[in-house]
Amino acid sequence: MAQFHPTITPDSLKDKVIVITGGANGIGASLVEYCCQQGAYVCFGDVAEDAGNQIARSLSSSGSSSSPRAIFQHNDVTSYQSVLGLFDLALKTYGRVDHAVACAGIVEIGNLFDPALTLETVREAPTTKVLDVNLTGCLYVARIASVYLRQNRPENADRSITLISSVAGFKESPGLFVYQASKHGVLGLMRSLRLYLSSSTHRIRVNAICPWMTTTAMVKGVHEAWMKAKLPCNTPADVAHIIAGVLADASLNGKSMYVEGGRGWEIEANIDRLEPQWLGEEPSRSLAQGQAVLGSGMDWAQ
Repeated sequence: MAQFHPTITPDSLKDKVIVITGGANGIGASLVEYCCQQGAYVCFGDVAEDAGNQIARSLSSSGSSSSPRAIFQHNDVTSYQSVLGLFDLALKTYGRVDHAVACAGIVEIGNLFDPALTLETVREAPTTKVLDVNLTGCLYVARIASVYLRQNRPENADRSITLISSVAGFKESPGLFVYQASKHGVLGLMRSLRLYLSSSTHRIRVNAICPWMTTTAMVKGVHEAWMKAKLPCNTPADVAHIIAGVLADASLNGKSMYVEGGRGWEIEANIDRLEPQWLGEEPSRSLAQGQAVLGSGMDWAQ
């Protein structure tokens, strides 16, 4: 894997308008703060209203009264209308949107495949909340952003969508059955969009971030054992810095950044490069021919 070294100059994010979901806690909150520190304007949402409003108040003083540095709105990414409302607020306040980051995420509680399940208890349908937040939320953000990023901006302007996946998006995570499925789905969404949205009709970059262990409320159950094992651990600020680096680099499209101990590595290039080894040379050639026929999907996807 190629290590990713974020290059963020004083002008990289200056005056950029960034919409962030899940921005009141953890990685999202660190990203909101970092982007504002870099001179961006941030419109962010979360279900945690008190935390979101507090962050917005602490950051908005650095902007003008008409264009505050940060604005917050209650946002539930499982509601399409709620996500629309967040982008509407950004467009109304700042006149455009340059980048969008789908950062909202939750982890499952309980065991979907509990061995204690019986013929009676298995009849109750499980919640799909983790899928709704982690995957459907990303789908909503990406769809809406694909339109709002093209408003009031020149065709050659840089614009991007960044989706937050996880190491669970490509590595097994025993016990996190729905969480892992959702994060695999996020990588699948990015891969399905990277050619389609970067084409001449949209000109939008799409990338994914795959953090490993990060010190947030989501990992409190395993954090002590992790530290005892002296394994690398990200801070939310570490991951935010990698995300900001992806936003700032107009050359990046279709990349997945694995983040470990505050450092990032791009994984997509080697997955593609080594395909003849892990799939076999003959099927790899056939697959490449089929992918060439499919192209970006622009000609046949209806």
